[in-house]
Amino acid sequence: MPEASYLVAAVLVSAGVTWGLRALPFTFLGRLRSSELLAHAGDGLPVGVMLILVLHTVRETELGDVRQALPVVVGLAVTGGLHLWRGNALLSIFSGTAVHVALASALR
Repeated sequence: MPEASYLVAAVLVSAGVTWGLRALPFTFLGRLRSSELLAHAGDGLPVGVMLILVLHTVRETELGDVRQALPVVVGLAVTGGLHLWRGNALLSIFSGTAVHVALASALR
């Protein structure tokens, strides 16, 4: 078993590296706030997240199997409908995912 001083040093080094890696992004925060690229990415990011979720959901779905297709179709409809109605990406993503999971669990 390693000595106590070795363990304390390992914990301190790990804590220092972890703290440094978590603090590093904040050093660039001032420059990033005035970035046009970041503002543009922020406008398109919710759509990108929704597209990734859609592709992940439907990639292995057999549309001929009602037990597989129904949760996907209803979840996508809820997500799209809520996003068009409320314009809130977080609400529509979480709601559509919850509907998909609930239907998929109920039909299996």
